[in-house]
Amino acid sequence: MALATVGADGHPEVRHVLLKGIDERGIEFFTNYESAKAAEMQAHPYVSVVFPWLQVNRQVRVRGPVTPVDPSESDAYWATRPRGSQIGAWASQQSAVIPDRAWLEERRDAAEARYAGGDVPRPAHWGGYRLTPERFEFWQGRPDRLHDRVVYRPDPDRPGEWRRERLSP
Repeated sequence: MALATVGADGHPEVRHVLLKGIDERGIEFFTNYESAKAAEMQAHPYVSVVFPWLQVNRQVRVRGPVTPVDPSESDAYWATRPRGSQIGAWASQQSAVIPDRAWLEERRDAAEARYAGGDVPRPAHWGGYRLTPERFEFWQGRPDRLHDRVVYRPDPDRPGEWRRERLSP
């Protein structure tokens, strides 16, 4: 999914992240808490994501507030990650400027040596976020640009219910 945040300069920032879960609580993804995206979410805890299915001319957009998940949830997902991804989380200072590729590979090698023969613990600077949806938009492309757009948002007249509205393309 593509995740959009607001940068420190007030401009939009977008990048792809891996959707790791979706349930009645929201949409879950994981990252480095010291990354640029994490700093942006800390400063402006409201995001938007899009799920594009270009081959079938569809997309779903979702927006709402984002909060860190419980550390136990981060621990549970961390335990399922491949060892190389775990080592990479220790090696990378995500979003920081680095001198060259060799520097990164040296940090990877050092992390691999530090945890040789044992489990790799989850770093405190790595974990999950949950987007709590406040708006869904389903888009289906159609001929002549008369696309279908349907929005769902909480119904203020019926707590716990969603209002469905069709938008003009």
